[in-house]
Amino acid sequence: MTARIYQPAKTATQSGSARTKLWLLEFEPASPREIDPLMGWTSSSDMKSQVRLRFGDKDEAIAYAQKHGIVYRVEEPKPHPRKILSYSDNFRSTRIGQWTH
Repeated sequence: MTARIYQPAKTATQSGSARTKLWLLEFEPASPREIDPLMGWTSSSDMKSQVRLRFGDKDEAIAYAQKHGIVYRVEEPKPHPRKILSYSDNFRSTRIGQWTH
């Protein structure tokens, strides 16, 4: 069973970076999810898919996986350059897009 080590991205509904500094170790699903015919819920018999381990940095997560013999894959976070704009940029005369209201 393969594990994925990654740093989660910021959700679209939050402006802070609360849960984006930790690294997560998650196991990839071993079996596909099944739909329950009676209720319509999705379920899986794979219990390792529910495990999410949090680590302070990437090296701790890798050390844990190596110590316990877990095959892992590291996904590096993609850098997103921050474009700093001021409020007055919305009203520039050289603005590319048209004013909508």
